[in-house]
Amino acid sequence: MFQRTSLSLEQALQKARHYCGYQERCHHDVKEKLYSLGLRRQDVDAALATLIEEDYLNEERFAVQFAGGHFRLKQWGKVKIRYELKQRQVSDYCIKKALTAIEEDDYRKTLNRLAATKWEALKDETAFARRGKLQEYLVRKGYEQDRVAEVIKELPAAADGHDKL
Repeated sequence: MFQRTSLSLEQALQKARHYCGYQERCHHDVKEKLYSLGLRRQDVDAALATLIEEDYLNEERFAVQFAGGHFRLKQWGKVKIRYELKQRQVSDYCIKKALTAIEEDDYRKTLNRLAATKWEALKDETAFARRGKLQEYLVRKGYEQDRVAEVIKELPAAADGHDKL
């Protein structure tokens, strides 16, 4: 049978430093990585404490970078970002800090740009179906329901000649 060899604390710590140095990580991901390296609970707790002391691991920094990156690159809304951070067991304080780091003006512009782009892509639909699909798309991207409704109200009227009635 295959017997898994576990690493010493120092070996696992070195691997964890490399893992955290490559990109920002949350505590949960690093903890899972340490367990996968064969460490026991006491050693995992000690390794996490060491990584925090050495500033390899900072949950607030992770949350801010995660939120900013997913907003800029994937155009996710705050609802989806909050959900993903919760899934990674990030504290409410860090989540709040990360979401406030997203500029309100950029957030609004991104939502409007996404809505306009999707609106144009749906031009073969009826006005009702077009608005429904747009709303569904923006909510799935993680934008707030009330903001989505406002953006949809501001779209060109259905009687602009492009919609089928």
